[in-house]
Amino acid sequence: MLSKPNVLVVCGRNKRRSRTAEYMFKNDQRFNIRSVGLSPRSLREIKAKDVEWSNIILVMDDEQSSQLKSQYKSNDIPVVEVLGIEDTYEYLNQELQEILRREINTSLAQHFEL
Repeated sequence: MLSKPNVLVVCGRNKRRSRTAEYMFKNDQRFNIRSVGLSPRSLREIKAKDVEWSNIILVMDDEQSSQLKSQYKSNDIPVVEVLGIEDTYEYLNQELQEILRREINTSLAQHFEL
């Protein structure tokens, strides 16, 4: 059993959704979290080392899942879960935080004993 999984949260540009998730869970003792974006214009753009570091990757939508799998098809990528969160929220928006808390906890509970 993995003691403390590494969770990579991905969105388009790492400005709102994934960055909010990292901020919310950065001190969570159950897992390590890192956030990145898929766009070259991201605050922190995804790199192969991020994919290799992660035990699970959480993306916001199906398009991001496809892009990630296509971009890293030669890598041995972990499970990719789609959270289904639209890009309509600002950074740290209260509703976004509620959705992220629910979706991330649900996804992780399905894969890890936390």
